[in-house]
Amino acid sequence: MTRTAPRTKARAAARLAAVQATYQHEMEGTAMPVLLNEFHQHRLGATIEDVEYAEADVDFFDDLVSGANARAGEIDVLIEGKLAKGWTLARLDKPMKAIIRVGTYELLARQDVPVAAVISEYVDVAHAFYDKRESGFVNGLLDGIAKEVRA
Repeated sequence: MTRTAPRTKARAAARLAAVQATYQHEMEGTAMPVLLNEFHQHRLGATIEDVEYAEADVDFFDDLVSGANARAGEIDVLIEGKLAKGWTLARLDKPMKAIIRVGTYELLARQDVPVAAVISEYVDVAHAFYDKRESGFVNGLLDGIAKEVRA
């Protein structure tokens, strides 16, 4: 095992949790400090209904959730600009929106993470919720956004 494997796994766990938190925020409107605290105390690294959640990079998680929320307007404009003609963000289901929003934030704000890693990670997150077709949608959309924001 390489030295980066635990960090990679912790960041992957943070990404999945960030998507879940972003989804919860949209569904329930939970205030950001309350939402982050709930994930810190009860989700990250916890065992829920016999499912053990991996230890997450908490600072990375906080940045993804808070940043995606703070820059939501800018992020949504970028996403809308890459959707097919006749499609709007409102047509996407909420889990898909959360995946794309957090992935877009990471492309915008986390220049320390290579584009290919960001796209690959959110395609993996999409696999947790969807079939291959939707994962391909995530890949294509984030690739288009990356070409614009990381040109």
